[in-house]
Amino acid sequence: MTEKLTDFQQLNVWQKAHGLVLSIFEISKKFSKDEKSDLGTLIRQVSMRIPANIAIGFMRRLPDEKEAAYRVSQDAIEELKYYVILSRDLEVMKNVDEILLTIDEVGRMLTGLVRSTHGK
Repeated sequence: MTEKLTDFQQLNVWQKAHGLVLSIFEISKKFSKDEKSDLGTLIRQVSMRIPANIAIGFMRRLPDEKEAAYRVSQDAIEELKYYVILSRDLEVMKNVDEILLTIDEVGRMLTGLVRSTHGK
């Protein structure tokens, strides 16, 4: 029998999303002053919405409410992906392949989480 999860921090997808936020913060430290205040702020804010809404969804009781919160995280994943691509194209960020892979991985995990909300 599997142990019931009691805290959002136990979710693998939350752990991976939190790690993504930490990576984004580390990368954005290297931005120039102007980039930090503009694009850097956007990237950091949208990245934080991903694990934050996973945490919110975890505490919701109704499947539709859980799904809605998880879908906000999915939207933020796509927004973050765009900002990383934009940063690469503006030559603000280099070597974005690894971060894009992590973004895609979290996105796939979120898709599974959304699907699982109605299986319970």
